[in-house]
Amino acid sequence: MSGEQAGLVLEAVGVSASRLERCRVLSGGTYNTVEELLLTDGSRYVLKTPPPPDVPGLSHERGLLVSEAEFYRAAATVGVPAPRVVGVSFDMSAPTGRHLLMTACPGDLWDDRFTADEQASLRAELGKLVARLHAVTGPGFGYPSGALGPLSADWRTAFTAMYAAVLDDARRYGAWLPRPLDEVARTAASAYGALDDVTVPRLVHFDLWRGNILVERPAGSGEPRIGGLIDGERMFWGDPLADFVSLALLDDIEKDRDFLAGYRTVRQEEDVQAEFTDSARRRLALYRSYLYLIMLTETVPRGMGDEHGTWLRDTVAPELGTAVDELTR
Repeated sequence: MSGEQAGLVLEAVGVSASRLERCRVLSGGTYNTVEELLLTDGSRYVLKTPPPPDVPGLSHERGLLVSEAEFYRAAATVGVPAPRVVGVSFDMSAPTGRHLLMTACPGDLWDDRFTADEQASLRAELGKLVARLHAVTGPGFGYPSGALGPLSADWRTAFTAMYAAVLDDARRYGAWLPRPLDEVARTAASAYGALDDVTVPRLVHFDLWRGNILVERPAGSGEPRIGGLIDGERMFWGDPLADFVSLALLDDIEKDRDFLAGYRTVRQEEDVQAEFTDSARRRLALYRSYLYLIMLTETVPRGMGDEHGTWLRDTVAPELGTAVDELTR
């Protein structure tokens, strides 16, 4: 977005455009454009803008800003640190265009600079925050953006539509998969009965890998803490277990004792418990296969390059195969 347009966005929320010192594009976004707006008093905002409508993407990606704004508003109701929505427009004809303006959270992306004890403490803190997110219930199941239609009354209807959409995307883009697409579809369908065990739509971020978690070390305390959960654009109302996939990306959440200990200390209702029953493990395998299908398919319209494609084939594709195999047992 140009500096002039960013100024219009600020003016729309009562901030003088003359206070805008500079715009800086932030890296890491794979669909929306993300910019930092630095004001003359040192305060910061984050501005997200979607690509033009003719830019190719996955079916569920239409209206991602709607979902992201919904996530931040919901997270605020339970005191989970996340950006606060300052201004939003979904109208392409508006002078500001489509955008989401939000506050900037403190901290930097979670990396390996922390000690083992600090990492363990952060994982436990994260578990508590995610449990609080999962206490938030929604008006129905599915993506609030409406990209795949209205919210559903039951989780099986919503998730099977989500799964069918990414399978259609994989077929449409000719995405390479380690198993025949029809085999993946049949195997997933054989496990759909487990979805009926989910009866309450809950807030699911679905992209909580460490790259979307900010960690700060407040002056004077010396102890790191989570400064914000960001990039909530992939959120949906559904099964809270689905969050455990990205929280243990390419791994197994049952190994993460620190996270699970934190999660279990604040769980509030029976159906939010992190109990790994047979049904829960089947659903987790479904959600893993869903995420890995997305990762293997989105690389085609994104044009992410050969190096990323090699990583997907070597690292992500085997995990999709493992998830599919779990569904057959």
